[in-house]
Amino acid sequence: MTVHTILSRKGSTVFTIEPTASIAYAAKSLADHGIGALVVTGADGRTVGIISERDIVRALSAQGTAVLETPVAELMTRKVISCSRQDKLVELMQRMTEGKFRHFPVIEDGKLIGIVSIGDVVKSRLEAMEQESNALREYIRSA
Repeated sequence: MTVHTILSRKGSTVFTIEPTASIAYAAKSLADHGIGALVVTGADGRTVGIISERDIVRALSAQGTAVLETPVAELMTRKVISCSRQDKLVELMQRMTEGKFRHFPVIEDGKLIGIVSIGDVVKSRLEAMEQESNALREYIRSA
């Protein structure tokens, strides 16, 4: 199963934010959309970072509410690990586990075309395992 499978189910909507936006605005956007991360894009539309709810909670814990007025650029993860539609979910799961991150922007030809979360990957993997289990049960019954 590949990233393409996930995107074909969930769509390719990606919520983005500018690096100059405040952390308060980022937190509100995350809550309003019920998502865990925003892709930070520059004026040219290119991905320049990612800001997650985890980043915001850690900063709030360390710096208090004053951090809410901080620009996203100061807290975002600048080294964004991305994937493409052809990447296999098993490999993504391993990369997420090793890198301890939960979101993969899907970038092709320099353009942001979607985002995949650990939840998307796990859900797809569980569905695949369920299908395999059902097929095995059917095979056993028919034998």
